[in-house]
Amino acid sequence: MYRNFKIVPNIIFGRGSFNQLGDILKAKRVAPESYMVFVLDDVFKGRALESRLPLEKGDRVLLVNVDDEPKTDYIDYLTAQLRSYNLRKPDGIIGIGGGATMDIAKAVSLMLNNPGTAADYQGWDLIKNPAVYHVAVPTLAGTGAEISRTTVLTGPEKKLGINSDYTLYDQILLDPELLAGVPKDQWFYTGMDCYIHDVESLNGTFLNEFSRAYGEKSIELCRQVFLDDHPDKDDKLMMASYFGGMSIAYSQVGACHALSYGLSFVLGTHHGIGCCITFDYLEDIYPEGVKEFRRMMEKHDIHLPRNLTKGLDDKALDTMANVALGLAPLWENCFGKDWRNIMTKERVLDLFRKM
Repeated sequence: MYRNFKIVPNIIFGRGSFNQLGDILKAKRVAPESYMVFVLDDVFKGRALESRLPLEKGDRVLLVNVDDEPKTDYIDYLTAQLRSYNLRKPDGIIGIGGGATMDIAKAVSLMLNNPGTAADYQGWDLIKNPAVYHVAVPTLAGTGAEISRTTVLTGPEKKLGINSDYTLYDQILLDPELLAGVPKDQWFYTGMDCYIHDVESLNGTFLNEFSRAYGEKSIELCRQVFLDDHPDKDDKLMMASYFGGMSIAYSQVGACHALSYGLSFVLGTHHGIGCCITFDYLEDIYPEGVKEFRRMMEKHDIHLPRNLTKGLDDKALDTMANVALGLAPLWENCFGKDWRNIMTKERVLDLFRKM
């Protein structure tokens, strides 16, 4: 059966478009006591971007820390903070930052309208009530979090997203000017998340012409950004991220993302660099993609950390493998329905030991 999926209904793209955020939100301020919550990566505290927020009376700036990958208990803590701040729900949640910040904003907007804890909703289509109106303003490009129906969270037992049509943003604002000044390594790792989305989608068993159309355009833009020297590389990368997210919306990611989830759950490795570390060991699965990825690393003088799993005991490695193997749709996209006979637990453990 074909899946009927939603996409983000409202999109603004262009340099300087951040200046329109106040006008976008004005239409959503429904009463004199209305207020908005700006979920802002705390790296911007005291910096120019914070001073540009279109704040009105009663609005709240919620500075969030993304030194660690977002955890379900952190979402519960932030949600409780907002509930204690004002008995009235905010009219909007605006996530401003990279993929982790945008995932936090998505999760909080969901939990304000759904009972229980964030961990209760880790899985597929468990959310029952629509989220509070929410807007994404990415300041990094590559994760596709701005267009994804997933908010990736680490819970007490697993790393798994809240996957739901209700997770999708109501509005995204793509301003390439906001990418200026991103540290090179962070720019590369986040951009490679997009490149890997494309490789996994275009080589997956779930591939269809919808996913292929977006994936091929996205990977073309990634090559222009990371192998060529384009003056408008930030514009291209921002659109590559969007198209890459659309490519996996009707297909799925694959082996690299499944393994990176296990790495992150045990070691706390950030998603972008975790995907890069993992992808570098998958030349047997994605030979052309890994070869091109290494060319990109060489061009930008990127050196991945090694021996991350050295010294881990069997219990930690077993947890890593179980988290990775728990992501059945990703493995099926990679290898087909017989994936369990191809990607055995011993093979997963062997890959992790190499990292």
